[in-house]
Amino acid sequence: MSNRSVDEDGRPMRTGTWVTASAHIITAVIGSGVLSLAGAIAQLGWVAGPAVLVIFSLIILFTSTLLADAYRHPDPVTGQRNYTYMDAVRAHLGGLRVRLCGVAQYTNLVGVTVGYTITASISMATVRKWSCFHEEDECHVSTTPYMIIFGGIQLILCQVPNFHKLSWLSILAAVMSFAYSFIGLGLSIAKLVTGVEAKTTTSATVSEVQRFWRICQAIGDIAFAYAYSTVLIEIQVFAQPIFSLVESSCRQRWPEVKFVTTDHQITIPFLGGTSFQVNWFRVVWRSAFVAVTTVLATVLPFFNVLLALIGAASFWPLTVYFPIEMYIARAKVSKFSFSRMCLQALSLICLLVSLVAAAGSVAGLIQSLKTYRPFKNEV
Repeated sequence: MSNRSVDEDGRPMRTGTWVTASAHIITAVIGSGVLSLAGAIAQLGWVAGPAVLVIFSLIILFTSTLLADAYRHPDPVTGQRNYTYMDAVRAHLGGLRVRLCGVAQYTNLVGVTVGYTITASISMATVRKWSCFHEEDECHVSTTPYMIIFGGIQLILCQVPNFHKLSWLSILAAVMSFAYSFIGLGLSIAKLVTGVEAKTTTSATVSEVQRFWRICQAIGDIAFAYAYSTVLIEIQVFAQPIFSLVESSCRQRWPEVKFVTTDHQITIPFLGGTSFQVNWFRVVWRSAFVAVTTVLATVLPFFNVLLALIGAASFWPLTVYFPIEMYIARAKVSKFSFSRMCLQALSLICLLVSLVAAAGSVAGLIQSLKTYRPFKNEV
């Protein structure tokens, strides 16, 4: 008799549906990156902006299909599952590229966690600023206290066991993602209805050199908004793959250290004997990670610049290079074939785009540092 509690690979039976998967994807894709798209379109203009959006969407639709086919090896339908992005690269490519994938992926994930801390604090501070307009003619709200509040909440949430199984949370987050997107759309329409001219260029207020760097940064913002490596292959909302990697690696390296490997059962008083498992290494390590990312967010409060830099650094390797190289290896595409030349030309073009976007992000970061005051970030 078959055991329905496990899948064909001996792991717990997958219970996800297209609804929960869609909620995870929407939560990740319609995330903080969407908030920077308005500014990106303003820099690129009404013609170039939508054109870049369409081009990126087509490229990523293509490469995401290639990455999805790398989930199993060697056969994309019946082969062995690859549970992480690094596993897929290891199965198809191997060698040094596995480590390079890990560096790119987890640096990107750490950057995303910092970016979301900045996003959340700016959002909370903006709500407070909106309310204080009724009390004062002019008000400035610091984002630092709200970063600390957000970090404190994450200290608790990061300890929730089996966080990836909270499908209702992703559904709620997906609803919120649609909500703030439609709010932004509604406010834009309201602005147009009032008859106020909507300018999408800054050439009149900045030099041509600054405008060029801002255009490059805008491309990086769009690249970040379209990045999907945080969803495929590891479909978990963003710090969980980091936690999983560190904790599994430490268990393998120090199997005899009880502080790392032993789970302790804690009973919650006044809740009818309800208990849960606590691993003290997990408590210490995850709390330290949240603390470090919160401090980094307070030190680097440049939201758009940070997102553009993350997008530029991670877009080419994770979104284009590895999916294409894994497809070439899996399909055994001949070296001088027309299809291989086209694939590698696409990869080269995206590399150049990433380098240009990274240069624009660095230039924007340097410009922001000229007026930067540590821990005095206001909206």
